Amino acid sequence: MILVGQYDSPYTRRVAVSLRLLGFTFDHDTRSVFADFDSMRTTNPLGRIPSLVLDDGTTLIDSGAILDWLDQQVGPQRALVPSGGLERRETLQRIALASGTIDKVMGIGYERLVRPEHYRWPDWIARCRTQAEGGLAALASLPWDVDQRLDQAWITTACMMRYVRLAVPDLLPRDRYAALDMVSVRCEALPAFRETWPADYVVPSKG
Repeated sequence: MILVGQYDSPYTRRVAVSLRLLGFTFDHDTRSVFADFDSMRTTNPLGRIPSLVLDDGTTLIDSGAILDWLDQQVGPQRALVPSGGLERRETLQRIALASGTIDKVMGIGYERLVRPEHYRWPDWIARCRTQAEGGLAALASLPWDVDQRLDQAWITTACMMRYVRLAVPDLLPRDRYAALDMVSVRCEALPAFRETWPADYVVPSKG
């Protein structure tokens, strides 16, 4: 398999971490959505990352769809999202908060790093910031059991935290949310996370 996308995208990174944790082997295609846009569109017509090219040549796009496919391959006992019930609902809600926070921080990043200064919309940046702060606070208010089996909620939240601290670091200073710091420390110590450390931040494409 080939994973397409750079690890400065938290969406690509959560797929890479999940692949490693579940024992899949893959090659890493580090094309950039900015520098290699035309080439990227031959893999994904939307020109977004991540994409996962399967051994039979099939290409899966969007991290959520890729992660669902991975869970289907390993079965419910090893899947990173529970298959049903309250546990599944709660896991998906945490993932929604973490990915929603990513999207809002990404919006800030596009305004600051891509749009020329005289075209930037301060009110939009402030709105995205408020929404991101809401997501962080909501995640921090939830119980996180350090002895819990690592699932997709933990993975996505940890990838979100690293991304926020690279993109808009003043949103998530150390010690603001002890529970989230614990999530990050636990996850980032694992080989699957260390092996997917993001490069210097550039605005990634959503996926």
